[in-house]
Amino acid sequence: MHASVPANIPTVRHLFRQFWRLSKPFWTSEEKWKAYGLLAVVVGLNLGSVYMNVLFNSWYNTFYNTLQNFDSGGFKAALIKFGYLAFVWIVISVYRFYLQQMLEIKWRRWYAKHLSQRWLEKQGYYRLQLTDRYTDNPDQRIAEDTQLFVGSTLGLALGLMNSLVTFFSFVTILWTLSGPLHFTLWGHEFNVQGYMVWVALIYALVGSVVTVLVGRPLVKLNFEQQRREADFRFGLVRVRENAESVALYHGEAREGHNLGVRIDAFVANFWAVIRRQKRIIWFTSFWGQLAIIFPLIVAAPRYFAKEIQLGGLMQINSAFGQVYGALDFVIGSFSSLASWKAIIDRLITFEDGLILADALPVPRPTALSEGLRIDGLNVKKPDGTPLFTDLNLELKAGDRLLVQGPSGSGKSTLLRTLAGIWPYSVGEMAYVKERGVLFLAQKPYLPLGTLREILCYPAPPSNDDAELDALLAAVRLDHLVGRLNDVDNWSHILSLGEQQRIAFARALFIRPAVLMMDEASSALDEPNEAILYQLIEDRLADSIIVSVGHRSTLRIFHNHYLETLGDGSWRLA
Repeated sequence: MHASVPANIPTVRHLFRQFWRLSKPFWTSEEKWKAYGLLAVVVGLNLGSVYMNVLFNSWYNTFYNTLQNFDSGGFKAALIKFGYLAFVWIVISVYRFYLQQMLEIKWRRWYAKHLSQRWLEKQGYYRLQLTDRYTDNPDQRIAEDTQLFVGSTLGLALGLMNSLVTFFSFVTILWTLSGPLHFTLWGHEFNVQGYMVWVALIYALVGSVVTVLVGRPLVKLNFEQQRREADFRFGLVRVRENAESVALYHGEAREGHNLGVRIDAFVANFWAVIRRQKRIIWFTSFWGQLAIIFPLIVAAPRYFAKEIQLGGLMQINSAFGQVYGALDFVIGSFSSLASWKAIIDRLITFEDGLILADALPVPRPTALSEGLRIDGLNVKKPDGTPLFTDLNLELKAGDRLLVQGPSGSGKSTLLRTLAGIWPYSVGEMAYVKERGVLFLAQKPYLPLGTLREILCYPAPPSNDDAELDALLAAVRLDHLVGRLNDVDNWSHILSLGEQQRIAFARALFIRPAVLMMDEASSALDEPNEAILYQLIEDRLADSIIVSVGHRSTLRIFHNHYLETLGDGSWRLA
C-alpha cells in the first residue's frame, strides 16, 4: 500500500497547523535555547542585509548624479564608499549563510533522531506494516524528508521575513521618490501620490495571481514524484537484497521489466512536472525581464521633464526592483512552496501512520517465577480469521514444545504472539522474564558491525574472545574463529545455513529463559540440525524451548507437541 495524495489542497491555516505540529517538538525541546539564539542572530543578519540594501539605494543616487554632473571628485568618493558598503555586505552575507546552515544542521540532527526514535519505539517499524494505512518508504521519510523539511522551512520563512522587511523599507523610499502623477482621463483630472508604489503593487499582484493559477497542480505532482522515485529505489534495493535468489531463478528479465515499469511511472510523472514548470517559466521569465525595464519606462517622463536627475531615476529603478522583488516572493518561490507542502504531507502521513500503529493493542505477557503459562489465548489474522481459539498451555523449565501444522495455520503467528509483538490476540500469557526471551527466525537478522557484535546481538558485545570463538567452533563455523573484530557485510558473505548457525551460537551466548525458534534450522541438513538441537538440549537445559518446524526428525528433541489444525482448532500432545 502507498500513502495517498491528499484529496484537496488544505487551507493556509490547516497547512500551518500541520507545519507547527512537525516543528513544535524541536522548538520546545532541550535544544530550544541554542536554536532560538541562532535564529535571533540569523534574523538580525537578515535585517542587516536589508539595511545595507537601503544604503546601496541611497548610494545609487549619489553615484549616478556624479556621472551626470561630470564630478570626478564625487565619483571617487562614491567608489570609496561603495568599497566600505560592499565589505560589510559581504561579511553579513557570509555569516548569514553560515549560521543559517548551522541552525539547519542542529534542527535536522534533532528531528532525524526524534523521528527515528518514534519509528523504533513501541516497535513502530513493525506495527506500521500491520495497519491499513501503511506509509511507503519510512527510510526516505526519516533520511531525506527531514532534511528537505528543515531546509525548506528555514529558507521560506527567512525569505518571507526578508521580503516583508524589504517591502516596508523600500515602499517608503519609492513613495517619496516617485512623487505625484497628474493625468486627465475622460475629462477628469487625477492626481496619484506615490504612483510608482501602486504600479509595483499591481505589477507584482498580476504576476503572483497568474503564477499561482498556472502552478497549482505542482503540489500534487511533486508529492507523486517523490513517491514514484522512492518506489523505484525500493525495487533496486529488493534486487540487491535478494541477489542470489534472483540469480538462481535467472530472473533478470522479469526484474528488468518490473524496474522498467517503475522507471516509466516516475518519468511519466516527471514529464508532467516539467510541462507544468515550463508554463511557469514562460511567464516568470517574461515577467522578470519586463520588470528590468518597466520602472524606467514608467519613471522616464519625470526624468525627461527634468523633475529628477539620472541618480533619482536609477534610485527609483532600484527601489522599484526591491519592492517588486519583495512582492514577487510568491512568483519566485512557488515551486519551493509546492515542494514544501508536499514534504509536509508526506511527513504528516508518516506520523499519522505511527500514531495508528501505536493505537494497536499491545500483548503484555506477565512475569512468572518459573515456566510458561497460556490461558484462553485467542489469536487472529488482521482480517479477523481465527488462528487459535481458547489455547491453554503450561510448560515448566526445561520443557521443549514443537509446533507443527499446515502452512498458514498460525504457527509463526503464535510465536509472534508469545514474543509480544502480534496485536491481534486476546488472552493471558505469562513466562519467566528474568533472563528474557530470544526469537530465532528462519532468516536471521545480522546487524551491521563486527562479527563479535553480530554474535552477541541484541546484548552488548562481549570481550571474552575465548568464549565467542568456542561458540563458533561448537556450531561448526571454525573458519570464522579469530575473525571476531572483522567488519563485513555478513548477511551477504555467509550462506543462509551459516547465518542460522550464527543464530544458534547467539542463543547459546545469551542463554534466554524462553527460546522461540521459527524454522530456525530449515537451511541445514538433518545431521547438522541434530547437532545444533543437541547443543541447545545440553547447554540450555533449564530454558523453555518453543520450536516451529516441519521435519519429523525434530520430535526427538521435544517432549511436548502442538498441532495446528486450521480454523482456530489445535491439538496438544
